[in-house]
Amino acid sequence: MITRYARPEAAAIWSPATRFRIMFEIEAHAADAMAELGVIPKSAAEAIWAGGRDAVFDVDRIDEIERETKHDVIAFLTHVTEMVGPEARFLHQGMTSSDVNDTALAVQLTRATDLLLEDVDLVLAAIKRRAFEHRLTPCVGRSHGIHAEPTTFGLKLAGHYAEFVRARERLAMARFEVATCAISGPVGTFSSVDPRVEAYVADKLGLQPEPISTQVIPRDRHAAYFAALAVVASSIERIAVEIRHLQRTEVLEAEEPFDAGQKGSSAMPHKRNPILTENLTGLARLVRMAVIPALENVALWHERDISHSSVERIIFPDSCTLLDYMFGLLTRLMDGIVVYPANMKKNLGLSLGMWNSQTILLALIKKGLTREAAYKICQDAAMQTWEVKHAGRDDADFVEQLKLDSTVAKLFKAGELEKLCSLDFHFKEVGNRFKKLGL
Repeated sequence: MITRYARPEAAAIWSPATRFRIMFEIEAHAADAMAELGVIPKSAAEAIWAGGRDAVFDVDRIDEIERETKHDVIAFLTHVTEMVGPEARFLHQGMTSSDVNDTALAVQLTRATDLLLEDVDLVLAAIKRRAFEHRLTPCVGRSHGIHAEPTTFGLKLAGHYAEFVRARERLAMARFEVATCAISGPVGTFSSVDPRVEAYVADKLGLQPEPISTQVIPRDRHAAYFAALAVVASSIERIAVEIRHLQRTEVLEAEEPFDAGQKGSSAMPHKRNPILTENLTGLARLVRMAVIPALENVALWHERDISHSSVERIIFPDSCTLLDYMFGLLTRLMDGIVVYPANMKKNLGLSLGMWNSQTILLALIKKGLTREAAYKICQDAAMQTWEVKHAGRDDADFVEQLKLDSTVAKLFKAGELEKLCSLDFHFKEVGNRFKKLGL
Protein backbone atom coordinates (compact mmCIF):
# COMPACT_ATOMS: atom_id res chain seq x y z
CA MET A 1 0.00 0.00 0.00
CA ILE A 2 1.56 3.28 -1.11
CA THR A 3 0.25 6.69 -0.19
CA ARG A 4 -0.12 7.79 -3.84
CA TYR A 5 -3.13 5.49 -4.25
CA ALA A 6 -4.54 5.59 -0.72
CA ARG A 7 -7.09 7.94 0.78
CA PRO A 8 -6.66 8.66 4.50
CA GLU A 9 -9.86 7.05 5.81
CA ALA A 10 -9.22 3.78 3.97
CA ALA A 11 -5.54 3.71 4.88
CA ALA A 12 -6.33 4.28 8.56
CA ILE A 13 -8.35 1.04 8.70
CA TRP A 14 -5.20 -0.91 7.86
CA SER A 15 -2.75 1.00 10.03
CA PRO A 16 -0.89 -0.90 12.79
CA ALA A 17 -2.47 1.39 15.39
CA THR A 18 -5.98 0.45 14.24
CA ARG A 19 -5.12 -3.24 14.14
CA PHE A 20 -3.70 -3.19 17.67
CA ARG A 21 -6.75 -1.34 18.95
CA ILE A 22 -9.03 -4.00 17.46
CA MET A 23 -6.85 -6.78 18.87
CA PHE A 24 -7.07 -5.23 22.31
CA GLU A 25 -10.86 -4.98 22.12
CA ILE A 26 -11.07 -8.65 21.12
CA GLU A 27 -8.95 -9.65 24.11
CA ALA A 28 -10.83 -7.32 26.48
CA HIS A 29 -14.27 -8.48 25.36
CA ALA A 30 -13.13 -12.09 25.67
CA ALA A 31 -11.94 -11.30 29.20
CA ASP A 32 -15.35 -9.86 30.05
CA ALA A 33 -17.04 -13.03 28.86
CA MET A 34 -14.60 -15.23 30.75
CA ALA A 35 -15.15 -13.18 33.90
CA GLU A 36 -18.91 -13.66 33.61
CA LEU A 37 -18.33 -17.40 33.24
CA GLY A 38 -16.03 -17.45 36.27
CA VAL A 39 -12.97 -18.43 34.27
CA ILE A 40 -11.00 -15.34 35.33
CA PRO A 41 -11.60 -12.81 38.12
CA LYS A 42 -13.85 -9.88 37.28
CA SER A 43 -11.18 -7.60 38.70
CA ALA A 44 -8.83 -8.86 35.98
CA ALA A 45 -11.27 -7.97 33.21
CA GLU A 46 -11.75 -4.52 34.76
CA ALA A 47 -7.99 -4.02 35.02
CA ILE A 48 -7.51 -5.00 31.37
CA TRP A 49 -10.02 -2.38 30.23
CA ALA A 50 -8.59 0.22 32.62
CA GLY A 51 -5.10 -0.31 31.24
CA GLY A 52 -5.97 -0.31 27.57
CA ARG A 53 -9.31 1.42 26.95
CA ASP A 54 -7.77 4.84 26.28
CA ALA A 55 -4.22 3.69 25.64
CA VAL A 56 -2.16 4.62 22.62
CA PHE A 57 -0.36 1.48 21.61
CA ASP A 58 3.34 1.95 20.97
CA VAL A 59 3.84 0.43 17.52
CA ASP A 60 7.62 0.81 17.72
CA ARG A 61 7.69 -0.97 21.09
CA ILE A 62 5.61 -3.85 19.74
CA ASP A 63 7.91 -4.12 16.72
CA GLU A 64 10.90 -4.16 19.07
CA ILE A 65 9.43 -7.05 21.07
CA GLU A 66 8.54 -8.94 17.87
CA ARG A 67 12.12 -8.71 16.64
CA GLU A 68 13.04 -10.81 19.66
CA THR A 69 10.01 -13.11 19.93
CA LYS A 70 9.44 -13.53 16.18
CA HIS A 71 5.72 -13.65 17.03
CA ASP A 72 3.37 -10.74 16.43
CA VAL A 73 0.57 -11.64 18.85
CA ILE A 74 2.98 -12.45 21.69
CA ALA A 75 4.68 -9.11 21.07
CA PHE A 76 1.32 -7.36 21.28
CA LEU A 77 0.31 -9.21 24.45
CA THR A 78 3.65 -8.41 26.06
CA HIS A 79 3.12 -4.71 25.35
CA VAL A 80 -0.41 -4.84 26.79
CA THR A 81 1.00 -6.52 29.90
CA GLU A 82 3.39 -3.60 30.28
CA MET A 83 0.39 -1.25 30.35
CA VAL A 84 -2.05 -3.36 32.39
CA GLY A 85 0.22 -4.87 34.98
CA PRO A 86 -0.08 -8.21 36.84
CA GLU A 87 -3.75 -8.76 36.00
CA ALA A 88 -2.73 -9.08 32.35
CA ARG A 89 -1.79 -12.69 33.11
CA PHE A 90 -5.47 -13.48 32.59
CA LEU A 91 -5.40 -12.20 29.00
CA HIS A 92 -5.73 -14.67 26.13
CA GLN A 93 -6.92 -17.54 28.33
CA GLY A 94 -7.43 -20.64 26.16
CA MET A 95 -7.12 -18.59 22.98
CA THR A 96 -4.73 -18.94 20.08
CA SER A 97 -3.12 -16.30 17.88
CA SER A 98 -5.45 -16.99 14.98
CA ASP A 99 -8.44 -16.25 17.19
CA VAL A 100 -7.15 -12.71 17.55
CA ASN A 101 -5.68 -12.21 14.08
CA ASP A 102 -8.59 -13.65 12.12
CA THR A 103 -11.22 -11.85 14.15
CA ALA A 104 -9.30 -8.57 13.88
CA LEU A 105 -9.07 -9.11 10.13
CA ALA A 106 -12.84 -9.61 9.98
CA VAL A 107 -13.38 -6.29 11.74
CA GLN A 108 -11.01 -4.51 9.37
CA LEU A 109 -12.69 -6.06 6.35
CA THR A 110 -16.18 -5.09 7.47
CA ARG A 111 -15.05 -1.52 8.08
CA ALA A 112 -13.26 -1.38 4.73
CA THR A 113 -16.33 -2.77 2.96
CA ASP A 114 -18.63 -0.30 4.70
CA LEU A 115 -16.45 2.44 3.26
CA LEU A 116 -16.60 0.85 -0.20
CA LEU A 117 -20.39 0.69 0.03
CA GLU A 118 -20.46 4.42 0.78
CA ASP A 119 -18.19 4.91 -2.24
CA VAL A 120 -20.56 2.99 -4.51
CA ASP A 121 -23.47 5.14 -3.40
CA LEU A 122 -21.56 8.27 -4.43
CA VAL A 123 -20.73 6.72 -7.80
CA LEU A 124 -24.36 5.70 -8.37
CA ALA A 125 -25.58 9.20 -7.57
CA ALA A 126 -23.11 10.75 -10.01
CA ILE A 127 -23.92 8.32 -12.83
CA LYS A 128 -27.66 8.74 -12.27
CA ARG A 129 -27.40 12.51 -12.52
CA ARG A 130 -25.40 12.40 -15.76
CA ALA A 131 -27.57 9.65 -17.26
CA PHE A 132 -30.70 11.75 -16.75
CA GLU A 133 -28.95 14.79 -18.12
CA HIS A 134 -28.16 12.95 -21.37
CA ARG A 135 -30.96 10.39 -21.54
CA LEU A 136 -31.98 11.67 -25.02
CA THR A 137 -28.58 12.90 -26.25
CA PRO A 138 -28.13 10.98 -29.51
CA CYS A 139 -24.86 9.19 -30.23
CA VAL A 140 -23.86 6.27 -32.34
CA GLY A 141 -23.66 2.81 -30.83
CA ARG A 142 -20.65 0.80 -31.88
CA SER A 143 -19.99 -2.91 -32.18
CA HIS A 144 -16.45 -4.07 -32.97
CA GLY A 145 -15.61 -0.35 -32.82
CA ILE A 146 -17.73 0.21 -35.96
CA HIS A 147 -20.92 2.28 -36.21
CA ALA A 148 -23.95 0.12 -35.51
CA GLU A 149 -27.24 1.84 -34.59
CA PRO A 150 -28.00 5.03 -32.65
CA THR A 151 -28.25 5.03 -28.89
CA THR A 152 -28.16 7.82 -26.35
CA PHE A 153 -25.31 8.80 -24.10
CA GLY A 154 -27.70 8.61 -21.17
CA LEU A 155 -28.59 5.04 -22.05
CA LYS A 156 -24.90 4.16 -22.13
CA LEU A 157 -24.56 5.56 -18.62
CA ALA A 158 -27.76 3.85 -17.47
CA GLY A 159 -26.15 0.53 -18.35
CA HIS A 160 -23.20 1.39 -16.13
CA TYR A 161 -25.61 2.48 -13.38
CA ALA A 162 -27.22 -0.97 -13.48
CA GLU A 163 -23.79 -2.57 -13.28
CA PHE A 164 -22.84 -0.60 -10.19
CA VAL A 165 -26.13 -1.53 -8.55
CA ARG A 166 -24.92 -5.11 -8.99
CA ALA A 167 -21.49 -4.07 -7.72
CA ARG A 168 -23.10 -2.81 -4.53
CA GLU A 169 -24.92 -6.09 -4.07
CA ARG A 170 -21.65 -7.98 -4.58
CA LEU A 171 -19.87 -5.88 -1.99
CA ALA A 172 -22.71 -6.34 0.50
CA MET A 173 -22.55 -10.10 0.00
CA ALA A 174 -18.76 -10.04 0.29
CA ARG A 175 -19.08 -8.19 3.58
CA PHE A 176 -21.52 -10.78 4.88
CA GLU A 177 -19.12 -13.54 3.80
CA VAL A 178 -16.14 -12.27 5.81
CA ALA A 179 -17.95 -10.88 8.87
CA THR A 180 -17.24 -13.93 11.02
CA CYS A 181 -15.48 -14.32 14.36
CA ALA A 182 -13.45 -17.29 15.62
CA ILE A 183 -12.51 -17.66 19.29
CA SER A 184 -12.27 -21.45 19.28
CA GLY A 185 -8.77 -22.14 20.60
CA PRO A 186 -6.13 -24.51 19.23
CA VAL A 187 -7.41 -26.50 16.20
CA GLY A 188 -10.88 -25.07 16.75
CA THR A 189 -12.26 -27.62 19.22
CA PHE A 190 -13.16 -25.17 22.04
CA SER A 191 -11.29 -27.49 24.42
CA SER A 192 -9.79 -24.54 26.30
CA VAL A 193 -12.29 -21.76 25.67
CA ASP A 194 -16.05 -21.75 26.13
CA PRO A 195 -18.08 -21.20 22.92
CA ARG A 196 -20.03 -18.54 24.80
CA VAL A 197 -16.87 -16.41 24.77
CA GLU A 198 -16.84 -16.51 20.97
CA ALA A 199 -20.53 -15.62 20.81
CA TYR A 200 -20.03 -12.69 23.18
CA VAL A 201 -17.06 -11.28 21.27
CA ALA A 202 -18.86 -11.71 17.96
CA ASP A 203 -21.87 -9.80 19.24
CA LYS A 204 -19.73 -6.96 20.59
CA LEU A 205 -17.89 -6.59 17.29
CA GLY A 206 -20.92 -6.93 15.01
CA LEU A 207 -19.81 -10.29 13.63
CA GLN A 208 -21.23 -13.80 13.44
CA PRO A 209 -19.50 -16.81 15.01
CA GLU A 210 -17.79 -18.98 12.41
CA PRO A 211 -19.87 -22.21 12.30
CA ILE A 212 -16.86 -24.53 12.10
CA SER A 213 -13.39 -23.06 12.33
CA THR A 214 -10.26 -25.18 12.38
CA GLN A 215 -7.61 -23.02 13.97
CA VAL A 216 -8.41 -20.38 11.39
CA ILE A 217 -11.48 -19.02 9.67
CA PRO A 218 -11.75 -20.96 6.39
CA ARG A 219 -10.19 -18.99 3.54
CA ASP A 220 -12.89 -19.74 0.97
CA ARG A 221 -14.64 -16.73 2.50
CA HIS A 222 -11.71 -14.48 1.77
CA ALA A 223 -11.25 -15.87 -1.72
CA ALA A 224 -14.88 -15.01 -2.49
CA TYR A 225 -14.26 -11.54 -1.08
CA PHE A 226 -11.36 -10.91 -3.43
CA ALA A 227 -13.32 -12.28 -6.36
CA ALA A 228 -16.04 -9.72 -5.61
CA LEU A 229 -13.50 -6.90 -5.42
CA ALA A 230 -12.03 -8.02 -8.74
CA VAL A 231 -15.40 -7.98 -10.51
CA VAL A 232 -16.16 -4.53 -9.13
CA ALA A 233 -12.74 -3.26 -10.26
CA SER A 234 -13.47 -4.64 -13.73
CA SER A 235 -16.76 -2.75 -13.80
CA ILE A 236 -14.84 0.43 -13.01
CA GLU A 237 -12.39 -0.38 -15.80
CA ARG A 238 -15.22 -0.94 -18.28
CA ILE A 239 -16.58 2.57 -17.88
CA ALA A 240 -13.03 3.95 -17.88
CA VAL A 241 -12.24 2.24 -21.18
CA GLU A 242 -15.46 3.61 -22.71
CA ILE A 243 -14.52 7.17 -21.77
CA ARG A 244 -10.96 6.69 -23.02
CA HIS A 245 -12.26 5.62 -26.42
CA LEU A 246 -14.75 8.49 -26.55
CA GLN A 247 -11.96 10.98 -25.75
CA ARG A 248 -9.82 10.04 -28.76
CA THR A 249 -9.21 13.03 -31.03
CA GLU A 250 -10.97 11.35 -33.94
CA VAL A 251 -14.06 10.74 -31.76
CA LEU A 252 -14.13 13.35 -28.97
CA GLU A 253 -17.67 12.69 -27.83
CA ALA A 254 -16.78 12.89 -24.13
CA GLU A 255 -13.72 13.92 -22.18
CA GLU A 256 -12.30 13.65 -18.70
CA PRO A 257 -12.33 16.82 -16.60
CA PHE A 258 -9.16 18.85 -17.16
CA ASP A 259 -8.46 21.12 -14.23
CA ALA A 260 -7.10 24.64 -14.33
CA GLY A 261 -3.33 24.43 -14.17
CA GLN A 262 -3.27 20.79 -15.23
CA LYS A 263 -0.63 19.78 -17.79
CA GLY A 264 -1.12 16.98 -20.29
CA SER A 265 2.39 16.44 -21.60
CA SER A 266 5.90 17.52 -20.68
CA ALA A 267 6.70 17.93 -24.40
CA MET A 268 3.45 18.91 -26.12
CA PRO A 269 1.51 21.72 -24.47
CA HIS A 270 -1.66 21.02 -26.46
CA LYS A 271 -2.24 17.55 -24.96
CA ARG A 272 -5.19 16.69 -22.70
CA ASN A 273 -4.54 13.04 -22.02
CA PRO A 274 -7.04 10.61 -20.41
CA ILE A 275 -4.78 9.97 -17.44
CA LEU A 276 -7.60 9.49 -14.95
CA THR A 277 -9.25 6.66 -16.87
CA GLU A 278 -5.89 5.13 -17.77
CA ASN A 279 -5.09 5.16 -14.06
CA LEU A 280 -8.33 3.29 -13.34
CA THR A 281 -7.45 0.67 -15.95
CA GLY A 282 -4.05 0.07 -14.39
CA LEU A 283 -5.34 -0.09 -10.81
CA ALA A 284 -8.04 -2.56 -11.83
CA ARG A 285 -5.26 -4.93 -12.88
CA LEU A 286 -3.76 -4.73 -9.41
CA VAL A 287 -7.05 -5.50 -7.67
CA ARG A 288 -7.63 -8.49 -9.95
CA MET A 289 -4.07 -9.65 -9.31
CA ALA A 290 -4.99 -10.55 -5.72
CA VAL A 291 -7.57 -13.16 -6.75
CA ILE A 292 -5.12 -15.96 -7.56
CA PRO A 293 -3.15 -15.79 -4.27
CA ALA A 294 -6.44 -15.54 -2.38
CA LEU A 295 -7.63 -18.72 -4.07
CA GLU A 296 -4.33 -20.42 -3.30
CA ASN A 297 -4.74 -19.47 0.37
CA VAL A 298 -7.82 -21.69 0.65
CA ALA A 299 -5.86 -24.96 0.79
CA LEU A 300 -3.96 -24.80 4.07
CA TRP A 301 -2.26 -27.76 5.75
CA HIS A 302 -4.58 -29.63 8.12
CA GLU A 303 -6.09 -27.36 10.78
CA ARG A 304 -3.73 -24.47 10.20
CA ASP A 305 -0.55 -23.18 8.66
CA ILE A 306 0.55 -19.60 8.01
CA SER A 307 1.32 -19.76 4.29
CA HIS A 308 -1.65 -17.42 3.83
CA SER A 309 -0.48 -14.88 6.40
CA SER A 310 2.27 -13.07 4.49
CA VAL A 311 0.07 -12.89 1.41
CA GLU A 312 -2.86 -11.41 3.30
CA ARG A 313 -0.77 -8.74 4.98
CA ILE A 314 -0.26 -7.32 1.49
CA ILE A 315 -3.35 -8.09 -0.57
CA PHE A 316 -6.02 -7.09 1.98
CA PRO A 317 -4.86 -3.53 2.67
CA ASP A 318 -3.71 -3.00 -0.91
CA SER A 319 -6.88 -4.22 -2.62
CA CYS A 320 -9.35 -2.54 -0.27
CA THR A 321 -7.46 0.75 -0.27
CA LEU A 322 -6.96 0.71 -4.03
CA LEU A 323 -10.64 0.07 -4.70
CA ASP A 324 -11.60 2.94 -2.40
CA TYR A 325 -9.19 5.19 -4.30
CA MET A 326 -10.62 4.01 -7.63
CA PHE A 327 -14.14 4.84 -6.51
CA GLY A 328 -12.96 8.33 -5.62
CA LEU A 329 -11.50 8.79 -9.10
CA LEU A 330 -14.64 7.40 -10.72
CA THR A 331 -16.91 9.77 -8.80
CA ARG A 332 -14.70 12.68 -9.84
CA LEU A 333 -14.81 11.46 -13.43
CA MET A 334 -18.59 11.17 -13.56
CA ASP A 335 -19.17 14.48 -11.80
CA GLY A 336 -16.84 16.32 -14.15
CA ILE A 337 -17.06 14.49 -17.46
CA VAL A 338 -17.39 16.89 -20.40
CA VAL A 339 -19.90 15.76 -23.04
CA TYR A 340 -19.91 17.02 -26.63
CA PRO A 341 -23.39 16.46 -28.13
CA ALA A 342 -22.43 18.32 -31.33
CA ASN A 343 -19.58 15.89 -31.95
CA MET A 344 -21.90 12.99 -31.22
CA LYS A 345 -24.28 14.30 -33.87
CA LYS A 346 -21.44 14.82 -36.33
CA ASN A 347 -20.06 11.32 -35.76
CA LEU A 348 -23.53 9.83 -36.15
CA GLY A 349 -23.64 11.40 -39.59
CA LEU A 350 -20.38 9.75 -40.65
CA SER A 351 -22.20 6.53 -41.45
CA LEU A 352 -24.47 8.39 -43.87
CA GLY A 353 -27.74 7.01 -42.53
CA MET A 354 -26.61 3.40 -42.85
CA TRP A 355 -27.49 2.86 -39.22
CA ASN A 356 -31.03 2.47 -40.54
CA SER A 357 -30.16 -0.73 -42.42
CA GLN A 358 -31.88 -3.09 -39.98
CA THR A 359 -34.96 -0.85 -39.81
CA ILE A 360 -35.37 -1.04 -43.57
CA LEU A 361 -34.51 -4.75 -43.59
CA LEU A 362 -37.40 -5.48 -41.23
CA ALA A 363 -39.75 -3.17 -43.11
CA LEU A 364 -39.01 -5.00 -46.39
CA ILE A 365 -39.69 -8.33 -44.73
CA LYS A 366 -43.05 -7.03 -43.49
CA LYS A 367 -43.84 -6.05 -47.05
CA GLY A 368 -43.42 -9.65 -48.18
CA LEU A 369 -39.76 -10.09 -49.12
CA THR A 370 -37.69 -12.99 -47.86
CA ARG A 371 -35.04 -12.09 -45.34
CA GLU A 372 -32.33 -12.96 -47.85
CA ALA A 373 -33.77 -10.69 -50.53
CA ALA A 374 -34.34 -7.84 -48.09
CA TYR A 375 -30.82 -8.22 -46.68
CA LYS A 376 -29.31 -8.04 -50.19
CA ILE A 377 -31.19 -4.86 -51.05
CA CYS A 378 -30.01 -3.14 -47.86
CA GLN A 379 -26.44 -4.37 -48.10
CA ASP A 380 -26.14 -3.40 -51.77
CA ALA A 381 -27.44 0.08 -50.98
CA ALA A 382 -24.98 0.40 -48.10
CA MET A 383 -22.01 -0.70 -50.21
CA GLN A 384 -23.04 1.68 -52.99
CA THR A 385 -23.31 4.50 -50.44
CA TRP A 386 -19.73 3.85 -49.34
CA GLU A 387 -18.57 3.84 -52.94
CA VAL A 388 -20.14 7.22 -53.54
CA LYS A 389 -18.52 8.55 -50.37
CA HIS A 390 -15.08 7.18 -51.24
CA ALA A 391 -15.37 8.65 -54.72
CA GLY A 392 -15.33 12.03 -53.03
CA ARG A 393 -18.90 12.95 -53.87
CA ASP A 394 -21.07 14.90 -51.42
CA ASP A 395 -24.35 13.16 -52.22
CA ALA A 396 -23.68 9.88 -50.43
CA ASP A 397 -26.81 8.94 -48.47
CA PHE A 398 -28.19 5.53 -47.60
CA VAL A 399 -31.86 6.45 -47.94
CA GLU A 400 -31.32 8.12 -51.29
CA GLN A 401 -29.41 5.08 -52.49
CA LEU A 402 -32.29 2.83 -51.42
CA LYS A 403 -34.70 4.87 -53.50
CA LEU A 404 -32.75 3.91 -56.62
CA ASP A 405 -33.72 0.27 -56.09
CA SER A 406 -36.80 -0.62 -58.15
CA THR A 407 -38.23 -2.95 -55.49
CA VAL A 408 -37.92 -0.30 -52.80
CA ALA A 409 -39.45 2.31 -55.08
CA LYS A 410 -42.43 0.03 -55.69
CA LEU A 411 -43.00 -0.96 -52.06
CA PHE A 412 -42.58 2.38 -50.24
CA LYS A 413 -44.69 5.51 -50.59
CA ALA A 414 -43.14 8.96 -50.77
CA GLY A 415 -41.80 9.99 -47.35
CA GLU A 416 -42.23 6.53 -45.86
CA LEU A 417 -38.51 5.74 -45.83
CA GLU A 418 -37.67 9.05 -44.18
CA LYS A 419 -40.26 8.43 -41.46
CA LEU A 420 -38.80 5.01 -40.72
CA CYS A 421 -35.26 6.40 -40.65
CA SER A 422 -35.71 8.70 -37.67
CA LEU A 423 -34.10 8.84 -34.24
CA ASP A 424 -37.55 8.75 -32.66
CA PHE A 425 -37.93 5.20 -33.98
CA HIS A 426 -34.68 4.13 -32.32
CA PHE A 427 -35.32 5.92 -29.05
CA LYS A 428 -38.96 4.97 -28.46
CA GLU A 429 -38.05 2.61 -25.60
CA VAL A 430 -35.38 4.72 -23.91
CA GLY A 431 -37.80 6.09 -21.32
CA ASN A 432 -38.98 2.60 -20.45
CA ARG A 433 -35.40 1.41 -20.05
CA PHE A 434 -34.83 4.15 -17.50
CA LYS A 435 -38.03 3.22 -15.67
CA LYS A 436 -36.93 -0.42 -15.57
CA LEU A 437 -33.89 0.68 -13.59
CA GLY A 438 -36.05 2.72 -11.26
CA LEU A 439 -34.50 5.91 -12.57
